Amino acid sequence: MLKHVVLFKFKEETDAAAIEELASGLGALPAIIDEIKEFVFGKDIIGSERSYDFGLVSLFDDLAAMQRYQVHPEHQKVIAHVKNICSSVVAVDFEC
Repeated sequence: MLKHVVLFKFKEETDAAAIEELASGLGALPAIIDEIKEFVFGKDIIGSERSYDFGLVSLFDDLAAMQRYQVHPEHQKVIAHVKNICSSVVAVDFEC
């Protein structure tokens, strides 16, 4: 199994509607992309100096399954939105 963790830092001008669009886009993916085994995400509730604004944790059978997810056209639409609203995105992928 492969765990995929992504953290998002929004641009200062990112508004609530843009964040809701991100959540909506992400929320639709598990029903569309069979490779997704687990998919949870949400806004940061701590807001510390080191916090990112939004996080995603997903699970895939293996690296090949995650790579198919990454190039899926519906996922690419979400990535395009992320590029518009985020100043930083970091990720880590590990076997579990």
